Amino acid sequence: MSTDNDQLYLPRFNVSINGSPLSKEAEMELVRVYLDEDVNLPSMFTLEFAGLDDEFPRTDIQFIDEPQQFAIGKEVKVKLGYFEDKLDLLMVGEITALEPEFHFSHPPSLTVRGYDRRHRLQRGRKTRSFLKLKDSQIAQRIASDTGLTPQTTDSKVIHDYVLQANQTDMEFLQTRARQIQYEVVVEDKTLFFRPVGNAKPEILTLTFKEDLLEFYPRVTASGQVAQTTVRGWDFKKKDKILGQAIAGSEVSKMGGKNSGAALSQSAFGNATGAISYHPIMTQAEADQLAKANFNSGVLTLMTAEGICKGRTDIRAGKVIKIDGDRIGKQYRGQYYVTSVSHRFNARGSHNGSGGYHTHFTARRNAF
Repeated sequence: MSTDNDQLYLPRFNVSINGSPLSKEAEMELVRVYLDEDVNLPSMFTLEFAGLDDEFPRTDIQFIDEPQQFAIGKEVKVKLGYFEDKLDLLMVGEITALEPEFHFSHPPSLTVRGYDRRHRLQRGRKTRSFLKLKDSQIAQRIASDTGLTPQTTDSKVIHDYVLQANQTDMEFLQTRARQIQYEVVVEDKTLFFRPVGNAKPEILTLTFKEDLLEFYPRVTASGQVAQTTVRGWDFKKKDKILGQAIAGSEVSKMGGKNSGAALSQSAFGNATGAISYHPIMTQAEADQLAKANFNSGVLTLMTAEGICKGRTDIRAGKVIKIDGDRIGKQYRGQYYVTSVSHRFNARGSHNGSGGYHTHFTARRNAF
């Protein structure tokens, strides 16, 4: 038997379609809400509806055939939380798939899937060129072409010529972003083209005493190098170009003592990562690419997976802190969250947040 306090902290959801709430029937049949957020992939929502009820068994789900309820392309907003008047908006996406199931022995069910508007960047391949533009300006142009509002961080380096060669806009933008340690994120109708945020302060702290249930960090020196070099040729000056990044070029050590580069150098000696496959025309391009590639590499030193009670404030692209006596000292500290999965079971247990858990993956560049 649940107490008043248990009822107070029961997880809750709110789903709207094109600005209208779900019908009462659909809301009653919604049994699971899955939200998957990722810094590298379009974020996805999954809504599972089932007509199974112990007290009032149903033989059909009428809203399956109602186009005004669910239709490809409709906007979906999903909120989760614990207090009806304080639910947090976690996903704004568009319906891209409908998956009903029909069985002889039990009522039909329906799964509704969709993605945030990053999925629009995957529609069709293009070949075109961009002249005398920064990567951030290219992102602005592509966002506008796709009907999204651009919000970009100045990438500073102007490129004489950039080719999008039979690529989707998503493939092309992510390629440009990886080369300068940026990320491509869409929230509602806004496209963000911004630096990877592992240098920012943590937004929250997780401990086993509070919300953390499981935590699995992994440290590997595989692939770590002490420096990264980028070579190119300046056709105007008729001279070679050399860009370098070494230990100390980290944008942040995230509270750790030694970055992956320093640890690798101390344990195994010097090793250099060389980039020569990428056409480099200016010194600024070489310096930017070297630093970005170096920072991308050291951020693979530590990877981690964790599970906690449902937390709407854990978001991909943010920094969190793992702390507490039950965590080894070397593994405490800041982690950059790369993906988050919210798992909400509307018919889960009634012992607080038993029906809502948050899974996350994260990275750290120092140990």
